[in-house]
Amino acid sequence: MYKSLLRPLFFSIDPEKIHHRVLDMLRISAALPGLTAITSSIFRFKHKSLERTLFGIRFENPVGLAAGLDKDARVIDEMAAFGFGFIEIGTLTPKPQPGNERPRLFRLPQDGALINRMGFNNEGVDAAVSRLKKRKSSVIVGGNIGKNKTTSNEDALKDYVTCFHALDPYVDYFVINVSSPNTPGLRELQEKEPLEKLLSTIKSMSLKSASPKPVLLKIAPDLTWHQLDDVVEILLTTKTDGVIATNTTISRADLKTDTNRIQQIGNGGLSGAPLAARSTEVIRYLREKLGEAYPIIGVGGIMTPQDALDKLKAGANLIQLYTGFIYEGPGLVNRINKAIVEQG
Repeated sequence: MYKSLLRPLFFSIDPEKIHHRVLDMLRISAALPGLTAITSSIFRFKHKSLERTLFGIRFENPVGLAAGLDKDARVIDEMAAFGFGFIEIGTLTPKPQPGNERPRLFRLPQDGALINRMGFNNEGVDAAVSRLKKRKSSVIVGGNIGKNKTTSNEDALKDYVTCFHALDPYVDYFVINVSSPNTPGLRELQEKEPLEKLLSTIKSMSLKSASPKPVLLKIAPDLTWHQLDDVVEILLTTKTDGVIATNTTISRADLKTDTNRIQQIGNGGLSGAPLAARSTEVIRYLREKLGEAYPIIGVGGIMTPQDALDKLKAGANLIQLYTGFIYEGPGLVNRINKAIVEQG
C-alpha cells in the first residue's frame, strides 16, 4: 500500500514540505484513542532473538531510526509504534537555527537516494528537552549533537558541552556529529587533534554524570583508510563507547540520475542506495581494526532486508534507517526484523 499509493502521493510534493506534513499527521493521528496501539500491532515484530545488549543498554531489536528524520524529538512515541528498537534525535545545537536556504532536500528516485544540505536546522536543544520530558514510550533514545553554524571550530567544544548538559537526563546515549558535510568547516573536527580533545572531554563529562551515558562518534564515509586508522586510534585512546558508520557522502560516483540534474542540485550529502557498498566497506574495515567486541552501528543505504543483513554480517551490532524508510515505508522495519530472525 505504501509504495503503490502513499509514496506516489508523497513524492508529488516538495520533499521538505511533505516531511513536515507527515510528522504533523503522525502527531495528530496519535492523539486518536487506540490508534497508536493499532499501529504497533501491525508493524512491531517482537522476538527474543532480536534483543541486543550494547554498551550496557538492552535494545528490543537492532533496527533504529537514524538522526535527521526526527531532529526535534517531535514523534518519538509515534516512531516507536512502527517497531524501531531505538530512535536517534537531532542533530541538535545549543541555539535554534534555520539551516541553509531552501530548496535543500532533493529526491533521486532513479537511484533510490536523497541529497540534503539541511545545515543542522533545528529548534535548539531546549525545545527538544521539553518534548523529551513528555514522551510516553520507553524506546531507547539517542541524542545526536553538533555545533551552531555561527560557532567557530575553536569554540565548537562549548556547543557540544552545552548540548550534553541539557540532554544528559533525558537520553540513553550520545552521538558526536562531526561528519555532516552541510555545516561549513565541521568535518575539520574529524582531524586527529580536535577530535581527540572533543571526545575526551565529552567522555569525561559522561563518566562524572550521575548516570553515565555511552558516547559514540558518527563518521563520514569519505575518510581515507589512513584517516580511518586515526579514528580507530582515537576511539580506543579516548575510550569512546562506539562508532556510527556512516553519515552521508559528498561523492556523486555512478549515479543513474542525469548529470545535469545532479549539477543543478549542487552541494549536499548523498544518502540511500548509492551509499550502501561504501558504508558496509567502512563497517567491515572498522570491525577488523577495532576487534569483535567494539560496538558499531551501521547506517547508509539500507533499502532492503538483505542490505541490513549485509551490514550485520560486515560487523555492525545495530543498524539505522533513514532514506530506506522514506522510499520503502514503515513496513521495512518489520521485514528487516523478520529477516534477522529467519537468518538465525
